[in-house]
Amino acid sequence: MKIQLIASFLVVSSALMAQNVNWYETNQQSNWQVKKAKLSSKSAQTPVLEIVGNEEGRPFRAWGTTFNELDWDAFRRLPQTEQEKIMHDMFAPDGDLHFSRGRISMNANDYALGWYSCDSVDGDFQLKYFNIERDKTTIIPLIHWAQKYNSQMTFWVSPWSPPAWMKINHDYPVVSSQYNNQPKEKDYLLYGAVDAPIDPDEVKMLGDRNGVYPRRLATTDYFIQDSRYLQCYANMFCKFIELYAAENIPITMVMYQNEAYSYTVYPGCAWTAEGTAKFNVEYLAPTLKQKHPDVKLYLGTFNTNRQDYIEKILASKGLIDCIEGFGAQWECRQIVQNLVAQYPQLHYICSESECGNGNMAWADGEHTFFLLSDNLGKGIDEYFNWNFILCDKGTSKWGWNQNALINVDSKTNKYRYTAEYYAYKHFSHFITPGSIMVGYVPRTGNDNSMVVVFRTPENQHIVVAGNFNNADKDVSVKIGKKYLTASLKAHSFNTFIIK
Repeated sequence: MKIQLIASFLVVSSALMAQNVNWYETNQQSNWQVKKAKLSSKSAQTPVLEIVGNEEGRPFRAWGTTFNELDWDAFRRLPQTEQEKIMHDMFAPDGDLHFSRGRISMNANDYALGWYSCDSVDGDFQLKYFNIERDKTTIIPLIHWAQKYNSQMTFWVSPWSPPAWMKINHDYPVVSSQYNNQPKEKDYLLYGAVDAPIDPDEVKMLGDRNGVYPRRLATTDYFIQDSRYLQCYANMFCKFIELYAAENIPITMVMYQNEAYSYTVYPGCAWTAEGTAKFNVEYLAPTLKQKHPDVKLYLGTFNTNRQDYIEKILASKGLIDCIEGFGAQWECRQIVQNLVAQYPQLHYICSESECGNGNMAWADGEHTFFLLSDNLGKGIDEYFNWNFILCDKGTSKWGWNQNALINVDSKTNKYRYTAEYYAYKHFSHFITPGSIMVGYVPRTGNDNSMVVVFRTPENQHIVVAGNFNNADKDVSVKIGKKYLTASLKAHSFNTFIIK
């Protein structure tokens, strides 16, 4: 009897010392494997992070994606049962990704089926001909599919290019290319001098853009800086909001321009710091306040890592007082942490995750997992994916191959969830609105691993860890007085749920 009591005591003691933790793992061979890890009172190795439990931080707000015409083109190829499954997995509260926000382009973006605008009538300052009829055949049906699974979704809007008649080059791109019809002679407008050649690194679509981006800033606002045009453009945003509301699609936020620092061959518009401040402060902000006071104005989207230039814009008279937040994407990720520290009153969203090169392979999933870790670890409180479903290599009408979370084979009309889908799921399935980022260990030097920790409103700790080294890696994280220690497989995504 005494021996049995001692044995029972040892079993109970062991259970108290080592608590089971749910562990979700994805690697190159298998997706979303459910395992168990141990939370124990000792660790044989030094923890990479120590979480006390009372850390404060920025509450995470929402996960979202973008609704583009080429997404619709891929989605509509599938049978209804598969369409239902995809939309449930992405948008339903009991699905995989928990996307609850959507991004929309006013006028065509680079993942449209071709160039179009909501008002192509030159000089239509009264917006008599402004319409969203094209959107009703592509973007809006795709949004309605998502709303079927999450009726509480909200949306935000940004243009890639104004209508061509509102720009100094009277065309939708910024620079000429084999993919558009703009005369090469107009390219000088970007820098304001015929003898100022365009650096090819400034306009190439993907790859190493050599540190500072852009190295040379546009000297010209491509949007016509005339009060009639500026006020008309502000009115366009309001008209767009109203027409989408009539389709039961609530737009709660706007940004004035997508990537004013991408000097694009596809729809785009270069703005200077002065033009940016003038339009937002003197036209867009007051017009929104008058006509749609519930719609928030964010500044962006910024794809530049030139912090001095961003600070110059934010220092413009009245600007910081009329915006609620800031949209960062691509190179801007590199300076987000500095901006968060400098302007803590703003919300910071990743307005577009990087889009890859159309391979939709495991390595692309690893890069997306890194981007998620790094953006969230640096203070991003809302995160938007770019395309969520594309055909084949995801080729745009302007010659760019891009990735998506779901890949459709246009020959067989079969689909698959890519590694990027699971990279998102390892974060968005568990990190709920109101969760606080409490710790981040970035990849360093030769160690291609990373750990980010969130505390949920229910006081759970979510540990998300990636190991992209060629060998397994032991990782320990101290939470309170206990240690989570696990051996992460080489090239794996991992999420641990600690109650």
